[in-house]
Amino acid sequence: MASESSFDVVSKVDTQEVANALNQAQKEIAQRYDFKGVGAEVDFSGEKILMKANSEERVKAVLDVLQSKLVKRGISLKSLDAGEPYASGKEYRIEASIKEGIAQDQAKKISKLIRDEGPKGVKAQIQGDELRVSSKSRDDLQSVMGMLKSADLDVDLQFINYR
Repeated sequence: MASESSFDVVSKVDTQEVANALNQAQKEIAQRYDFKGVGAEVDFSGEKILMKANSEERVKAVLDVLQSKLVKRGISLKSLDAGEPYASGKEYRIEASIKEGIAQDQAKKISKLIRDEGPKGVKAQIQGDELRVSSKSRDDLQSVMGMLKSADLDVDLQFINYR
């Protein structure tokens, strides 16, 4: 009897790369002429990223700088969950967070996609904040990976433990 092959679908972010991108964004904001005197800054406290500036346009520009630094460091913007600008006193703020793990509803959506569009005999099991996909055929697993890469999902996916 042929043994089952499997891989895990996860959504993880390298926190060191996020920290590097934040440091680069802080340096660029401190040096750029268009950010002088507008109180623009980026702060990171464990879970939340807080961007501040004295106008809505400037705080959106701060977010744009952060996004460009994340992309340069190889972090998908699907992992960044940024809110809308809001006024707080005399300044505008945007709160953002880094999403890790696959939410339960997203996992169900991915599992359904694999069942409906994937090859027959491929099983997907939800295990906490990740998904295990298994099949007797490695070719089927490869085609599922390709399908998930091309699917328009709101989550940045990685494939690990392929065996």
